[in-house]
Amino acid sequence: MKRSKIISVCSFKGGTAKTSTALHFGASLAKHHKKKVLLVDFDAQANLTSGLGFDPDEHDSMAEVLKRKKGLPEVIKKTAVKNLDIVPADTWLERVEVTEPLACDRYSHEILRDILKDADYDFVIIDTPPSLCWLTESALIASQHTLICATPEFYSIKGLERLSQFIKSLGERHPLNVLGVLLSFWNIRGKNNKAFLDVIEATFPNKTLKPKIRRDIAVSEAAILGKPLFETDPDCRAAEDFRDVTKALLSNLKE
Repeated sequence: MKRSKIISVCSFKGGTAKTSTALHFGASLAKHHKKKVLLVDFDAQANLTSGLGFDPDEHDSMAEVLKRKKGLPEVIKKTAVKNLDIVPADTWLERVEVTEPLACDRYSHEILRDILKDADYDFVIIDTPPSLCWLTESALIASQHTLICATPEFYSIKGLERLSQFIKSLGERHPLNVLGVLLSFWNIRGKNNKAFLDVIEATFPNKTLKPKIRRDIAVSEAAILGKPLFETDPDCRAAEDFRDVTKALLSNLKE
């Protein structure tokens, strides 16, 4: 069986369009590139889950698989997009690491990797919490690549420095490729753009993606409808941007 490309979508703070990026990267791969994609909502806020029209309170999450109560196929749900499946999130994820049997397993960070290693998909995309917690570390250990999300504002860019240190520390025991740094809510006329780009370049050299996601109300409207932009407003500028980002990331994966 061909091994899935597993990608964690990360940021150190909220409000960086991390979840929208995970959703639309996955949806674009499935819809425009005919790839078989599994989205894993690994954030207890469950925004990815609700963004695809699922009620987090009605479905089991990866928590049940981590606790060895269910197998991966039992928690996978098909979405309205062909070839795009999801493992929903729920509130149990938030403290799953302190429950049995994980609490007494010194290698608990590696369990997600073992769960996903034989997943029959072209891509597995993990939406992580906006913090450097057990869930994020487990997701990064399970992944070969990470996509980092940021916005052109001070606290988001400063958070990249801490995230970089975290990834470097993790890389000492687990090889991890930074696939790119994606900027969202981009204003081409922003007066501080160069300063922000310089900080990103210093923190993650040569990793800033050329395509960027422009601010677009259509993203929020699609989330309310529980569908990707490509279904609700395929001609909007954010949909165009996400298509360009997907092409850039596929190109980076071939390098």
